[in-house]
Amino acid sequence: MNNSILVFSDLDGTLLDHHTYSFSAAVPTLSKLAEHDIPVIPTTSKTYAELKQIRNDLGLDTPFIVENGAAIFIPIGFFTEQPKDTVEKNGFWIKEFSKPVSYWRALLGQLKTDFEGKFNHFANMSTSEIVDATGLSDEQAEQAGAREYGEPILWLSDQDTKIQFLKALERLGAKPLQGGRFLHLSGQCDKGKALLWLKELFEITHSDNTYTSIALGDGQNDVAMLNAADIAVRILSPVNEPPTLTKENDVHTTKRFGPEGWADSLNQIIFNC
Repeated sequence: MNNSILVFSDLDGTLLDHHTYSFSAAVPTLSKLAEHDIPVIPTTSKTYAELKQIRNDLGLDTPFIVENGAAIFIPIGFFTEQPKDTVEKNGFWIKEFSKPVSYWRALLGQLKTDFEGKFNHFANMSTSEIVDATGLSDEQAEQAGAREYGEPILWLSDQDTKIQFLKALERLGAKPLQGGRFLHLSGQCDKGKALLWLKELFEITHSDNTYTSIALGDGQNDVAMLNAADIAVRILSPVNEPPTLTKENDVHTTKRFGPEGWADSLNQIIFNC
């Protein structure tokens, strides 16, 4: 049996700098991973529309996980056969774990009277408002707004009211997750479930290999992924405390922020340097 590695990586604040979205510090390590045929699998709150450009910029042709585990996109032909329970669209085999975004936006509509003026969300925000909230360019903001599965919520009120809001969402069957800037509203899906499904698929399709999963993330919406991985790396954030995990073994915390910490940890864990 061959032991192979899968790298599941959050993007914002992890592989991409929280403030500038730069990944330049990670480029040498990305090249080294590619040379060793170690897949880097973006696992993010971002949309399919955003990932099209980002994957190209990063030089990745691997599967990727969008909208906090709502769906996995696998390039057609990446595996020898189309995986079970996937649909084919736009050159990808897609495994969906969530209801469509229209469902969650309708659910939010039920809370607008009780929490009027307390929150905003992407479907209700103009491109310029998304730009102001994220620091993205106009084009990037339009891509971020192209939600297919979940809905980001910008909280505008105090913490006590936020707790009431979260409880109201949970009573309606939603599973809100706190990201770096937004609450992310979706169903009973998360990055951890997506990681385990994809890791199992690798093991089924490469029966002569065993796989070790390494997950890297900086936010609360990364907790399920970090707990599910064989090795968890908590990326130091300039704006958030490191996420709290139930996993106790094989947990690392970087000393540097974002892509610098990302590169440090993978070089140490995989390449012992």
